[in-house]
Amino acid sequence: MTKAKLTEKDWHEETLARMRALILEAAPEMIEERKWRKPSNGMKGVPVWSHDGIVCTGEKYKKVVKLTFAKGASLPDPSRLFNSSLEGNTRRAIDIQEGEQIDARAFKALIKAAVVHNRR
Repeated sequence: MTKAKLTEKDWHEETLARMRALILEAAPEMIEERKWRKPSNGMKGVPVWSHDGIVCTGEKYKKVVKLTFAKGASLPDPSRLFNSSLEGNTRRAIDIQEGEQIDARAFKALIKAAVVHNRR
């Protein structure tokens, strides 16, 4: 494995770990599962966070870590964290590039709003 590949993997994993921690801070009762195991994700699957239904998923792509909110189009996003999949009627996503930091307070508010929405 080349150094570039190792670095690429590390930032993706670090970003997912950071976002996972924020998700659990916002909603400690959140359930995390791995779903959709396939060769393209090394058979590790996609992390899926649920609370009364899917809240969001986390996927690693070459240039971004994508957090897709299952019902994102119905959630308030005053901080404009959603920056991807904006054209759909249901889902919304946050693409995080290498080195990019997400506003932790705004992200946790989004997670809490998703949990509340799923309870309806």
